[in-house]
Amino acid sequence: MTTTSRAVLIDVPGGPEAMRLAEVPVGEPGPGEVRIRHHAIGLNFIDVYHRTGLYPLPMPARLGMEGAGVVEAVGQGVTHLQVGDRVAYAAQPPGSYCDVRVMPAMNVCRLPDAIGFEEGAAMMLKGLTAQYLLKHCRPVEGLQAGDWVLLHAAAGGVGLIACQWARSLGLRVIGTAGSDDKCRLAEAHGAEVCINYRTHNFVERVKAITGGQGVKVVYDSVGKDTWEGSLDCLQPFGLMVSFGNASGPVPPFAPGILGPKGSLYVTRQTLFTHIRSRERTQAMADDLFSVVTSGQVRIHVAQRFALADVQAAHRALEARQTIGSTILLP
Repeated sequence: MTTTSRAVLIDVPGGPEAMRLAEVPVGEPGPGEVRIRHHAIGLNFIDVYHRTGLYPLPMPARLGMEGAGVVEAVGQGVTHLQVGDRVAYAAQPPGSYCDVRVMPAMNVCRLPDAIGFEEGAAMMLKGLTAQYLLKHCRPVEGLQAGDWVLLHAAAGGVGLIACQWARSLGLRVIGTAGSDDKCRLAEAHGAEVCINYRTHNFVERVKAITGGQGVKVVYDSVGKDTWEGSLDCLQPFGLMVSFGNASGPVPPFAPGILGPKGSLYVTRQTLFTHIRSRERTQAMADDLFSVVTSGQVRIHVAQRFALADVQAAHRALEARQTIGSTILLP
């Protein structure tokens, strides 16, 4: 059986206007695949990177890496899902900006009854990112309760989840954000201090807050604009974790600068390395579901757009007009 679905496509990389809504065929799932009808779709900065060509895709391309909905059909060999399951995912290949899709089942997880579709669509890519940052990206000397960490974009989707989760682990979070309102939001979600980088020098403030010691780790999704300052915020043997490019890619740098700055460590992370197997995906998702259902982490869905208004959603995201998580509704 073949039906059709609305889906967001791009024919060439470009601005938000490059996206168009089209009717596309949807067939039956093959081996290792499922068909999902979306109830909500997550919006993420990686979608912008795909749209602009920073992360190239074969053209024409579909967009979207995150969604939640109900399983309509299951392909051969899929044993962890069945028709009617409520599910959520963060997964390759892109294509979640649609009503219905067929996709690999490996990274699709059953959604606990206590978590709604909107939360599920808003939390998988961002929440699994927070999970690997806090649990798998640790400095060589480790992280203990009471240690200071620096988190850029603390009022964003990943930021609000990571602030809460880090606090539950006993870490002391210094956040940065681009307005006083965003700083207050981050502090309400677990940041001990949040610095408005538009009005304050965040390096000077971090040094003052930590008594001149700096932080053990920096989690940085901003990229070019915060790179140099982030390195200057680290303690000796500190870890710089780059996991995004909201302000643009980090320019090439000489590794020799890391020695005089304190024998620093640098890593560039991507979620899809961490969820490269069914077992790893489920273990990370179980950890995320646990902190959400226990109330330690609340998912802040602050913006909702109709799927047909996807261009407006991208404009708001790129203009830094969003806080927390944003979802598209089919």
